[in-house]
Amino acid sequence: MDWDSRQYLKFKAQRTQPAIDLANRIRLDNPERILDIGCGPGNSTKVLADRFPNAYILGVDNSDEMITAAKKNYPDLEFEKCDAGTELSQFDKSFDVVFSNACIQWVPDHRNLILSMLNVLRNSNGVLAIQVPMNFNEPIHLIIDELAASRKWKDYFRFSQIYYTLSPGEYFDILSELSGDFDIWETIYYHVMKSHQDILEWYKGTGLRPYLDVLPDDKKAEFEKDFLDKLVQRYPRQKNGEIIFRFPRFFFTANPKS
Repeated sequence: MDWDSRQYLKFKAQRTQPAIDLANRIRLDNPERILDIGCGPGNSTKVLADRFPNAYILGVDNSDEMITAAKKNYPDLEFEKCDAGTELSQFDKSFDVVFSNACIQWVPDHRNLILSMLNVLRNSNGVLAIQVPMNFNEPIHLIIDELAASRKWKDYFRFSQIYYTLSPGEYFDILSELSGDFDIWETIYYHVMKSHQDILEWYKGTGLRPYLDVLPDDKKAEFEKDFLDKLVQRYPRQKNGEIIFRFPRFFFTANPKS
């Protein structure tokens, strides 16, 4: 799947707030080295640089387009391409913090992924800090599933979109087995959107991308219209005309075993 950093950053403030909240839960005074996995266009890496101004921070992502955008947006920070699913071993026990904001849902096999992330930490004082969207029962995802399976559109989508997110209980079991200590929590963000078109634009940067990427150019606008019509049905306007876009996110921090 191709990523578009400009589309992604249309809602930079809303996408960045969970990274800020997660960074503020890292209880280390002066980490020396921080790895930001799935850095995207660099906004989460900038959050870490602001939070820990004396640390060396490396942002990594498997998208060339995102790395190019990150280097342009934050020329004073360091970024490189890396596939979190297969290439983390190159960083074995070399960082004090491993951070990942809204990335691991795209990476399979979370037990081994979390183990690989913990193995990047230097010692048992290191911190793994993760945020993953937990919004798959929200109307936005149900709408996508309904459209993709509908008679009108199903023949265009010869795939089933896979998110590798586990349940909170499954993450609890993995962390109980692999880590020395951990905290888990969930935050529901109530984003205020001016229009249903804004929600469409938000999801064109993430969840709709696999579908729009495979549609013929002359069908994209029609698909977006059908999606927008369902958004209007499922997300009512408030009295002042604005729309509440509810977005649950799951967080955990963990330390390696000593």
